Amino acid sequence: MATVTPETFTMVMYDHDAIAATVDEVATALGIDGEVRVEVDEANPLARTHLLSVDPVVIAVDGGAFEDPRHPRQLSTDSVAVVVGRLLLEVLDRRNASFGEPPPEDAIPVAHRVAWDVYALGRLERKGYPAQRQRRLYNFRNRHGFSDAADAAFDALWSADDLTWAEIVELSDGAVAARPA
Repeated sequence: MATVTPETFTMVMYDHDAIAATVDEVATALGIDGEVRVEVDEANPLARTHLLSVDPVVIAVDGGAFEDPRHPRQLSTDSVAVVVGRLLLEVLDRRNASFGEPPPEDAIPVAHRVAWDVYALGRLERKGYPAQRQRRLYNFRNRHGFSDAADAAFDALWSADDLTWAEIVELSDGAVAARPA
């Protein structure tokens, strides 16, 4: 069950109930049981997201993360689904003992964070959500290099269903090491 704060948005034209319904839908599709709390900082137009807690699930997002890119200050339920879905897949990974123990969110190197996001978003796309593969590939290349090795690592991450943290790090580090000088 989703709990969204604030209950009433005053700075952006977001619908509390639409956010809660989308979060419930994604959580159900991913097999997340229990409460999912989403705290939206509507005053912040950036698109940062943070997983504050795995148990209970608490997600903090800047207001821009849920915004429709074509309509400023308007809600995009696709953005809600992708943002929340990526973070809920991180919750599932962190709860899975066989995944391994990734560092705390603020200690993950950017290249590893991007690689983990690719792994999560590929799984999310296979659940029917619009994960924007080409956009994610470009972001991955920016962090890992524009090379055949980076593209191969991206494809391995995007298409995988059961990687460990160590395997994500290995794919990321291998792509970075193969970067052209």
